[in-house]
Amino acid sequence: MKIAVMFPGQGSQYLGMGMAFAEQDAACAALLREAEEISGQPLARLIADGPMEKLTENAVLQPAITATNLICWEMAGRFLPVADIHCFAGHSLGEYSALCAAGVLTPADALKLVTVRGQLMEREGRANPGGMRAVLGLPLEKIQEIIAAYKGDGLVCAANHNTAEQIVISGTFTALDAVGGGIAEAGGKVIVLNVSCANHSPLLAGAVPEFAEALSAVIFNKPNTPVYLNVTAASEEDPQAIRAIMGRQIISMVRWQESVGAMLASGVDTFIEVGPKTVLKGMMKKLLSKGGKVMVLQVDSPETLDACRKMLE
Repeated sequence: MKIAVMFPGQGSQYLGMGMAFAEQDAACAALLREAEEISGQPLARLIADGPMEKLTENAVLQPAITATNLICWEMAGRFLPVADIHCFAGHSLGEYSALCAAGVLTPADALKLVTVRGQLMEREGRANPGGMRAVLGLPLEKIQEIIAAYKGDGLVCAANHNTAEQIVISGTFTALDAVGGGIAEAGGKVIVLNVSCANHSPLLAGAVPEFAEALSAVIFNKPNTPVYLNVTAASEEDPQAIRAIMGRQIISMVRWQESVGAMLASGVDTFIEVGPKTVLKGMMKKLLSKGGKVMVLQVDSPETLDACRKMLE
């Protein structure tokens, strides 16, 4: 068995995420307290009771999801056979959880970085308003062709290449509206996403220099297990190269389809999503060939943990 552990990012949040683990396990409770201290946010209360509008703010959500991912990993990592974990990966924000699980970052440093990342992205989102839209039914090449043909005001880019025909575009509202119209004419379906800024687009470029400073203040270790990175869709062993790649990640496209393809090519036969919801598990259904023998599991509660354990026995 070759296991890939995947961590979700923004968009996977729900009220109560990870709380059952935090309430029953001392180490999980300590992780949540540490996340509160580092972020300066009442995460336990906001995760448990909301309001969702506050929880979805970048400055709150990024440490909240990362804490939840790490809490779920604390529990899942206890029974997963280390020898069978072939690699880690995380979708956008989830990449920090993956780096932590692979020993590149300590939990405290991962939480520090996502707190700063969230604050900077929130600031840039307010200074440069924009949004994100999911596009279904068209390949990346066609969407990039429509984007390239747009000559109007503002900007728009492909932000997430999730599956062959699930792409996310990001940019200013005017450009998103115009390009969205072209996509609809070409037969694609456009869905407005509930996000507070234009993630993975040049609109957040103002965050990059300050975030590079935050990255430079943190120790990056050599991964003890490969981590497939969003920007390159490949694993990287050199800590300084990983640091530089993470500095570009905020404004770079998430190459998720290619990352999963690379993990499959390396021999992975079991994918486990560790963290809230089943967004990545759902994407895997689109990424795997029909009739294949790849298993996809998910852990974010005591019930799903038990189900995952039984499936692996």
